[in-house]
Amino acid sequence: MSPVPPDGSPCPADVLVVEDDPIIAIDFEDRLFGFGVTSVRTVGSVRQALGAIANRPPDFALLDVELTRETSFAVAERLVALKIPFVFVTGYGAEARIPPEFAGRPRLQKPCSSDALEAALRTRGA
Repeated sequence: MSPVPPDGSPCPADVLVVEDDPIIAIDFEDRLFGFGVTSVRTVGSVRQALGAIANRPPDFALLDVELTRETSFAVAERLVALKIPFVFVTGYGAEARIPPEFAGRPRLQKPCSSDALEAALRTRGA
């Protein structure tokens, strides 16, 4: 059973973090566990992310836009097809080149505050 905060929004149980920087990935993982997420899976590439999704679709995902030599947009397409909520995470802010089909998707600016991360998690990026 996922913990439920006073506002009644439960945390997703299983979160996929697509992040190629190990320090940032560990930080996200620690904070997600602190919010009550029970499973955090971290991958650093599109191939690994698609494999993780095929193996067990997550309840929610955090997608670093710019991975090493690739972007996470193929992962976003797969999540949209499966109706799995996600949030883009970027260190580039408004300059991040997001394709038009994802322009309305929520984004978190790196580094993001714990409050912003928890809000994205609890609202499922809506």
